[in-house]
Amino acid sequence: MEDEQPLDVQWEQLLDTLEQTVGKRPGDLNSVLFLIGVQELGQGIKHFTKEQKQDLMHIGICRILSVSGYYEYEGTDADGWPHWRLVTPLPAGDLLSQELLLKIHVLEYFKSDAQ
Repeated sequence: MEDEQPLDVQWEQLLDTLEQTVGKRPGDLNSVLFLIGVQELGQGIKHFTKEQKQDLMHIGICRILSVSGYYEYEGTDADGWPHWRLVTPLPAGDLLSQELLLKIHVLEYFKSDAQ
C-alpha cells in the first residue's frame, strides 16, 4: 500500500489483502478490529461468545491506538486475555472523524506488521 494513495484506496487494498489471507472479505471496520483482536489474543480461531467478540474488538482498538499513546498495555489476565489502560483521552469528534482515526491506525498496524 502506497502512502500517497487516498485513504479509501488504501482501505480497499487492505480489505482485498485480508480477503486473500482469511478467505473472506471483512464487511466493515468492526470486522477488521475483531480480526486484530483475535491476532493480538493469540489463541487462534475458535468460537467466541458475543461478549468475547465485543472484547476482541476492544482489544483491537486498544492495540492500534497504543501506537499513538492513547492506550498502554498492562498485561494479560489468568485466561491469557490482554488488558489495556487508557492513558490519553481520545480526541472529541463525530462518528466519521472517529472512524477515520481508527482506519488510519488500522492501516499503520498492518504496515508495521508487514515489515
